[in-house]
Amino acid sequence: FDIELDEDDPAAFAEAVAMMEPTFGGINIEDISAPACFEIESFLREEMSIPVFHDDQHGTAIISGAALLNACDIAGKALDDLEVVFAGAGAAATATARFYESLGVAADNITMCDIDGIITEERVAADDPHSYVAQFASETGGSLADAMAGADAFVGLSVGGIVSEEMVRSMADDPIIFAMANPDPEIGYEAAKNAREDTVIMATGRSDYPNQVNNVLGFPFIFRGALDARATEINEAMKVAAAEALAELARQDVPDAVVKAYGDQPLQFGPDYIIPKPLDPRVLFEVSGAVAEAAMDSGVARETLDLGEYRETLEARLGKSREMMRVVLNKAKSDPKRLVLAEGDDPKMIRAAYQLIEQDIADPVLVGDKRTIWELSAELGLDFDPEIVDPTTDELDPYADRLYDLRKRNGVTRREADALVHDGDYLASVMVEMGDADAMLTGLTNHYPTALRPPLQVVGTADDADYAAGVYMLTFKNRVVFVADATVNQAPDADVLAEVARHTADLARQFNVDPRVALLSYSDFGTVDNEGTRKPREAADALRAAPDVDFPVDGEMQADTAVVEEMLTGDYSFSELDEPANVLVFPNLEAGNIAYKLLQRLGGAEAIGPMLVGMDKPVHVLQRGDEVKDIVNLASVAVVDAQ
Repeated sequence: FDIELDEDDPAAFAEAVAMMEPTFGGINIEDISAPACFEIESFLREEMSIPVFHDDQHGTAIISGAALLNACDIAGKALDDLEVVFAGAGAAATATARFYESLGVAADNITMCDIDGIITEERVAADDPHSYVAQFASETGGSLADAMAGADAFVGLSVGGIVSEEMVRSMADDPIIFAMANPDPEIGYEAAKNAREDTVIMATGRSDYPNQVNNVLGFPFIFRGALDARATEINEAMKVAAAEALAELARQDVPDAVVKAYGDQPLQFGPDYIIPKPLDPRVLFEVSGAVAEAAMDSGVARETLDLGEYRETLEARLGKSREMMRVVLNKAKSDPKRLVLAEGDDPKMIRAAYQLIEQDIADPVLVGDKRTIWELSAELGLDFDPEIVDPTTDELDPYADRLYDLRKRNGVTRREADALVHDGDYLASVMVEMGDADAMLTGLTNHYPTALRPPLQVVGTADDADYAAGVYMLTFKNRVVFVADATVNQAPDADVLAEVARHTADLARQFNVDPRVALLSYSDFGTVDNEGTRKPREAADALRAAPDVDFPVDGEMQADTAVVEEMLTGDYSFSELDEPANVLVFPNLEAGNIAYKLLQRLGGAEAIGPMLVGMDKPVHVLQRGDEVKDIVNLASVAVVDAQ
């Protein structure tokens, strides 16, 4: 919350703030101009043992600093040779110039300008308000236009409309222009871009243009890391760590959810994307984690954090689904497996393959046209060399031989086998069946039944399974449930329901969830007796009687009975379930599919899946049009299946 002090004297203001230290874990001072802000912050940092931050200064410095790191990388400019001109000499401009020096820009290469032009040593000596920029004072004076001639970078923190296209044309090759005055930048985005034929890397303070320098990317997450490490201050090392984390995040593949939040505009590292978007949820654990690590490394942390666990804790705050998937991701990373992606020349599959390699989750094999995959990788800005199996050029005879052997008594001729292995789904299925891959993923571009058919025909079900089934994990704020079958068996009998329950319980354990299984119906323990209600009842009876079933299971019961503890322990205290069920087995495909979609769309659940259980080898079928995040999640499940 805001605290406002009716005090104009900087020293008295600072003393009043310092007396609040026992109450607060950190202080952010706001809307204080230079030079008073420097005096106040310096005093508070000396007197207080908690983090003190002035967002107006350091927020802009850190976010634009991240942009500068990436802009220099794209333009091929070295920080220690960079010539930077500042328009503006207030709090934000001064702090930004100082921070750029921390990043590696030489103070002698920084020129500060105000309304009267270049700030010189003579002006600093004669004009006390400019003493705080003395380290950047120039020997000779001149106008802003004079300063910009030949400069590599321009940083505007002044007023709109003071930079002309001619001034931009006078700059060095591939100039970097951060025109951050609000609401109107020092030069308009289109004007700066159109002023030159080479690459202009442009950032502004506005959200309607690429590369918005928005302080929201820094302040909340810097304080999060500082407070969690119980840092005594926010030092330069922590600020540099925040900028470097943001710069690195901009180089990574952008989640589909972020792309959609910004109107599906392309977000790919390059001149028009050098800073992460404010709605990117990864900023929380990337920046906060980097700041906490820097606090510990620089000796100002009073709490020693396990950084891996800390990042996972931060990620869990973004939702229960992230917490649950982290369990599987960590298991997958412990022993990555060879994963074949049947639709390997789809851009989403390529992006997913890149993430799987970057995160050490799997060793992906892309099935598809090599040239297409290489061209799309380049267009997506992904610098990696994935393994590719190209059905149009590679030798596929061994796979055709195996497919023919498997399907010759099901109407497949040798010639037809040759044709079928050129289909990505059949080829990937045979690769898994022959052991050339440990697991398989498909379904992104086909309807679910079409994508499922090849692996069912080639890989088949496990020795202890006669049926496959599709399971969704639904995560709510404080609860996780697994629902089955939602994709495969239209009208299961009691045996199928029992088998689905077994395999779904096994899947729940992969997520470190102790299964409690309910067989669902519209009847509670015999209140309705007909063929439909007897199926789940008989399935539950069979499971309870099986000596190898080591999880609580009961049914038939209604859905609310299964998930409301008061109902279970009240009228149905005899039930094998003494806590709400977390594995829900539906009586048929219609019920399961309808229920999970209603829970997802109206009940606020996040759905992960469908995860295919009961197969002889790990095979998973995506829903058509899934996002990259869904592909990576299901790939992680496939890897754990294969371990």
